[in-house]
Amino acid sequence: MKDGNLRVALIIGSARKSRFSSTVATWFGDRLAERQDLDVDVLDLAGIELSTGGPSHEPDAADVATLAVTAPRLAAADAFVVVTPEYNHSFPAALKNFVDWHLTEWGAKPVGFVSHGGISGGLRAVEQLRQVFAELHAVTIRETVSFHGGPATFGDDGQPLSPEGCTGAAKLMLDQLQWWALALREAKAVRPYLAG
Repeated sequence: MKDGNLRVALIIGSARKSRFSSTVATWFGDRLAERQDLDVDVLDLAGIELSTGGPSHEPDAADVATLAVTAPRLAAADAFVVVTPEYNHSFPAALKNFVDWHLTEWGAKPVGFVSHGGISGGLRAVEQLRQVFAELHAVTIRETVSFHGGPATFGDDGQPLSPEGCTGAAKLMLDQLQWWALALREAKAVRPYLAG
């Protein structure tokens, strides 16, 4: 990690075995790697197990062990990018469960979205996620990267068939994410954010 670089946690929000999110996340991870001002930490929900009964004031030993790894990584992040599919006009249950298990780590930090799925490109999932993250005192980025049509928009090489639009959208979203992350980091250095 370079001094002064922003730390971005890239969260792959689908835990399904045959998921397209891995392809999308790999492509977006390459966009992140092109930025010399960002350091990336990938959290793949396919490899993170938390009880599906939801957060507990007395988590079992397995959840305590998982949170001991994930919570510090989220807390260390200056910003987040969530890669999400759209399932039944919403986002995956595994993603909601992961978000709910972590509360204070999201506060006063920006969240960007990369979505995919059907005719909407996953944007209905993003709209619902905006409400969830607002409740957690996070700032969601207006611009998104979305893939309408899912796997049909990518070639066998794992690259978008029409890269111009999505590459431009990724740059714009990351520029805004960086602006918010810097602004919020500087503001918190002056005065702590009070979540209430």
